[in-house]
Amino acid sequence: MPDSPLSNDLSLSSEQMRDIGYEVIDAIVEQFQSVGKGPAISKRTRRDMHELLHEPVPAAPSDASAVLKRVTDEIFGNFAPLDHPRFFAFVPGPINFISVMAEALAAAHNPFMGSWLVSSGPTQIELTVIDWLRQMCGLPETAGGLFVSGGSIANLSAIAAARHVKLAGDMTGSVIYCSRETHSSIDRAINVLGFKPEQLRHIDTDVGFRVDVDELERAIETDRTAGLRPFMIIANAGTTNTGAIDPLETIADLCQSNDLWFHVDGAYGAPTMLTDKGKTLLAGIERADSITLDPHKWLFQPYEIGCLLLRDRTLLIDTFHIFKDYMQDVIGEAEEVNLRDYGIQLTRNFRALKLWMSIQVFGMDAFRGAVKHGLRMAEFAGELLQSPERKDRWEIITPPDLGIITFRYLPEAMTDEKAIDAFNLKLIDAMYADGYAMVSSTTLHNRPVLRLCPINPRTTEDDIRGTIERFETMADR
Repeated sequence: MPDSPLSNDLSLSSEQMRDIGYEVIDAIVEQFQSVGKGPAISKRTRRDMHELLHEPVPAAPSDASAVLKRVTDEIFGNFAPLDHPRFFAFVPGPINFISVMAEALAAAHNPFMGSWLVSSGPTQIELTVIDWLRQMCGLPETAGGLFVSGGSIANLSAIAAARHVKLAGDMTGSVIYCSRETHSSIDRAINVLGFKPEQLRHIDTDVGFRVDVDELERAIETDRTAGLRPFMIIANAGTTNTGAIDPLETIADLCQSNDLWFHVDGAYGAPTMLTDKGKTLLAGIERADSITLDPHKWLFQPYEIGCLLLRDRTLLIDTFHIFKDYMQDVIGEAEEVNLRDYGIQLTRNFRALKLWMSIQVFGMDAFRGAVKHGLRMAEFAGELLQSPERKDRWEIITPPDLGIITFRYLPEAMTDEKAIDAFNLKLIDAMYADGYAMVSSTTLHNRPVLRLCPINPRTTEDDIRGTIERFETMADR
């Protein structure tokens, strides 16, 4: 980059912007081309990172190329790339190049997404993409929603809407129901919204980690008899632990007969509605009052882009609309949509552009194929683990119902359960140290198990096979 002085108004010349811009693009392309060639995780100690990156605030300008090199080497050289084809932990975040470019465009134009007055074009794109997701989930034309940072805020906003509609703001004696496998964001949300911990009932699950509907019904009846006010059931369309899907149709019936709000947390699982298998597995999701989904999971978008859909979009406005005098110039016409009225944020970034652009460029059929591929990779892992030459060494704990499979290693001649538990945890530690793949563990039936979530569209059968073989080599060693 030229050595010409930088301006105090934080501007650069056209030549300077192009020079650093081309360098950034080169770095991004290199990341996409090399992500599967390096380790799936690279972690250093807090002391190492403090020594590397902690420094006094710079008062004088630095060369932009030198700063970019520090970013690529020192910062992004020390993290786990969630779009690595062998990153199988948690719920991976595989992305696509078009969405990255869309993020750059959105940041450069920096629209204020709270008001139609200043963002009619960007607002309409958000409304359009929200409608695509509405159709994907089978909701009626009355439905709508908005993009938020992620599933946590989407779940919180759904509970806030349910509280407003069903309780009119009076939380006294009110009760929410969910399974013990429900995401921790629900516990956090009820705390933020002012509910007491005992107002959230965690219902036990069956052997497949789906909510026990009989116990759920009994809990509702018991609470009503005690004078409490059941008002909401939260069902899972793919739990983080195992991918378990609660019986959505049955829960929808239960909510209808008891006048309860029906919320479905499909943060990662809902996009399987793009596939025939997903429509079968998630039958009943279209009856929900609200749905959470995260395009930054199984729709392959960069963070942050979560989504909340409501069966009746006007209920979001009823819940969140607040008017202040300083906003009088942006009220607009009746048909104009001001997204500030749909959720918690007044200032919102343009999250929809990356999903809109990537669907426009690749087409929804490509996303449908990518989701099918993730389902297939989990099934392939199960087939490998149960192959004749391996089935004595591995035990599948939960089958690959929704792109997640859990399993554990069975060391030969080892019968003590605690020793087997410790052995599997050592395998995870060994894999972290090795870096070849990123596989997480979880606890099921009070036992630690290994957990694989291979939903990256660039994951191959060789990646799955190589990871299992690596585990076996480590086990032998």
